[in-house]
Amino acid sequence: MAAYRLLFATGASVLALAACNPQAPPTPPAQFPASVPEAPAPAPSPVPTQDPNAPVEAPAPGTPAGLADDRTPISEAPFTPQSAQGAADVVQTYFALIGEKKYADAWALWGDGGKASGMSQADFVASFDKYSQYSGNVGAPGQIEGAAGSSYVEVPAIAFGRLKTGAPFNLKGPITLKRVNDVPGASAEQRKWRIQTSGLKPVRP
Repeated sequence: MAAYRLLFATGASVLALAACNPQAPPTPPAQFPASVPEAPAPAPSPVPTQDPNAPVEAPAPGTPAGLADDRTPISEAPFTPQSAQGAADVVQTYFALIGEKKYADAWALWGDGGKASGMSQADFVASFDKYSQYSGNVGAPGQIEGAAGSSYVEVPAIAFGRLKTGAPFNLKGPITLKRVNDVPGASAEQRKWRIQTSGLKPVRP
């Protein structure tokens, strides 16, 4: 009888211990956001502005913005001001004056005392204000042609340099010059080659 009571007491103790130490509920799984936000993309680096003082090289002959790739040697023989080469020399002088910012002198190389440019001297000068550099080259002039007592010649030319923004520019096209033939009544100024029209237009290098 005593053994039975001991067993009962032991079982009661186990039940009491179990009641004092209930099993802990399972830990719920950790909650994660549906998506992890990406780190913001770094800001693009600013594009450096071209140095307006950096020199610009002439486009190579044969390239879209360059003169024709004419490998015929240029004659170094003396030429007269009335020759086709004399006309090309006027265009080269014109580019040199613009490069030196002597715009009024460059304007005077247009026909009819500058009026053939289609601009007043002041407007002509103002048209070059956007450039920080301006250079030009000429190619071999064409044949002289005559009409109504005057002579005409076409000179291939390119102009290049930089705008004041630092961006480079390239122009290409023919420049036509005119002079009055050596006839009675023609003034010394009229007998000089003067720019009549310019076909310089923007081109991609």
